[in-house]
Amino acid sequence: MALKITVIGTGYLGATHAAAMAELGFEVLGLDVVPEKIETLQRGEVPMYEPGLRELLGKHVAGIEGSSGRLRFTTDFAEVAAFGDVHFLCVNTPQKHGEYACDMSYVDSALASLAPHLTGPALVVGKSTVPVGSADRLAAYLAEHAPAGDGAELAWNPEFLREGFAVEDTLHPDRLVVGVRSERAERLLREVYATPIEEGSPFVVTDFPTAELVKTAANSFLATKISFINAMAEVCEAAGGDVAKLAEAIGYDDRIGKKFLRAGIGFGGGCLPKDIRAFMARAGELGADQALTFLREIDSVNMRQRGRMVELTRQALGGGPFLGKRVAVLGATFKPDSDDVRDSPALNVAGQVHLQGAQVTVYDPKGMENARRLFPTLGYADSALEAVRGADVVLHLTEWREFRELDPEVLGEAAAARVILDGRNALDPALWRKAGWTYRAMGRPTA
Repeated sequence: MALKITVIGTGYLGATHAAAMAELGFEVLGLDVVPEKIETLQRGEVPMYEPGLRELLGKHVAGIEGSSGRLRFTTDFAEVAAFGDVHFLCVNTPQKHGEYACDMSYVDSALASLAPHLTGPALVVGKSTVPVGSADRLAAYLAEHAPAGDGAELAWNPEFLREGFAVEDTLHPDRLVVGVRSERAERLLREVYATPIEEGSPFVVTDFPTAELVKTAANSFLATKISFINAMAEVCEAAGGDVAKLAEAIGYDDRIGKKFLRAGIGFGGGCLPKDIRAFMARAGELGADQALTFLREIDSVNMRQRGRMVELTRQALGGGPFLGKRVAVLGATFKPDSDDVRDSPALNVAGQVHLQGAQVTVYDPKGMENARRLFPTLGYADSALEAVRGADVVLHLTEWREFRELDPEVLGEAAAARVILDGRNALDPALWRKAGWTYRAMGRPTA
């Protein structure tokens, strides 16, 4: 008999996972405690922008003409428990207010709501990013509160989704990691992921703590690589070097690699910043805080980049106050191919420049609505051309493909001054200079 799957939490991770499980051929029931989210998903719509997700939902949500009908949604935990063999926990784990630690209240609440309804054999699979040790605690809670007792098991299966590539990463993962305590749990997860395993995705079986640590370790390494090249950009600024050429040269070394070696205004979003902070907090609780003290400097280098971009903007405008200056900002999201503005370096820089007196106009291909909600006092334009009109300086802060394909000559006719600061080192300096622009990028004072 085919497995039936439920997904608890239908935010970015959950909605993508539910649609992908339906695409892999399973009957899926998604749950959320927010009725408005469920109503949106039942129409085959998504509350966020993620390439390919809306199309995938439309292909499978029950009630949509021509769909497989394999995907439904509910707000009822009893229905979920009765329906599913495997229950994926995909709820949010934000940073606690006023401290570095992870807020586990959503995970705890989801398990507390599900457990009393588990009367028969079931596998609950955590996908949320949690502090190491959480799975042990949650497994004990499940065994105590589920009527099925030992028949209700826990496993941990961290997600490695990249915003903008989430559908691809779920259907064709570069690796699958499962923390399990029984052969049955492993067998069920091999059945769930049979298709990607057959396609060659590595399947790593481990214990609970290691499975939890894999996600935080991966994010910490990525954050370290980004902050390393940004630290090198600081040195290049002081020494008159070119960080882009430096990155190219060290990137040829197979041990280092080229990816994530583009200096700029740093990382943001809902994952990397809060995950490395939660990792530091948890290491402190475990008495291993000295092992991760380097992450504090990684965080510091990253946040410093935003202030450096503000100062670069001030220099470009003559070094005086921002008052009365017009600044165009290209980009609002923390990365391209997303509408996510959580802890966005681009919006943070725009906000700082605005607070210091400049008239700031922002344009982003997908993040305008979310940006307006977060920073309603900024100006917003419907196109890059409109954002640049009358600007004394243009800041390129999110590396959307649309911005790389802009015509510098056309933009130059609209701007008050042809000055562009490339906060992502992603534009072609020769192309912009040919059109009469003064081009400046972080870590490249003489390039």
